[in-house]
Amino acid sequence: MTTPNYDLEQALRARGYVRIAGVDEVGRGPLAGPVAAAAVILDPDRIPEGLNDSKKLTAKRREALDLALRQQAEVSVGQASVEEIDELNILRAAHLAMERAVAALDPAPDFLLIDGNMIPRGLGVPSQAVVKGDTRSVSIAAASIVAKIWRDQVMVDLAQQHPGYGWETNAGYPSKHHREALRNLGVTPHHRRSFKPVHNILYQE
Repeated sequence: MTTPNYDLEQALRARGYVRIAGVDEVGRGPLAGPVAAAAVILDPDRIPEGLNDSKKLTAKRREALDLALRQQAEVSVGQASVEEIDELNILRAAHLAMERAVAALDPAPDFLLIDGNMIPRGLGVPSQAVVKGDTRSVSIAAASIVAKIWRDQVMVDLAQQHPGYGWETNAGYPSKHHREALRNLGVTPHHRRSFKPVHNILYQE
C-alpha cells in the first residue's frame, strides 16, 4: 500500500518554490449539500504523523489530524453552493471551490499540487495535477482530510434542519436510506436538482 510522502514538495522546493499548497475537493458524488475544497501548506518541519487519503482513515483519526493541521499548517476551505452546482455542473463547481480555497490563503501560495488530472482554469498560480494525489502527496492528503471534515460538519448541521435523510451519517451521498427518504419526504432546498435521482423525483409524472 502506498502512503503519501513529501517527495513532490521536496522536488519543488529544490526548484525554489517555498509556499507549496496541496489542493483537494470532496463532495462531487452526493445528491445534497455543497461541494468543498481545501488548500493546505504544510510546514516541512512539522508535518503531522499519519497523513493519508481521507477515505483510508477512521473518522476519529481524521478529526485528530484536522485539528493538528489547523495548529501546524496553513489551511483554507472554499465551497460552491448547490445553486452553483446546478447552474455550472459539478466539475466546474468543484473547480470553483478549489479556486476559492486557494484564494483564501494569505499570503498566496507560489505553487499548487492539485488532486486529479485537471487544473482549474481560474487559479493564476503555477500548478501540477497529480492523479491519485491524496495517496502520493502529504499536502494533498492533508487537504482531503480538511475538506472532508469541513463538509461532513456542514451536512450534520443541515441534517438537524432536515431530519430523515440521514445526512449526519451519509453526508448527502446516495445511500439506500437517503434515496428512500427522497422518495418519501421529497426534495429539500439543499438537494442538487441537476442530479438524476433528484431531478427524476421533481419531474416524475
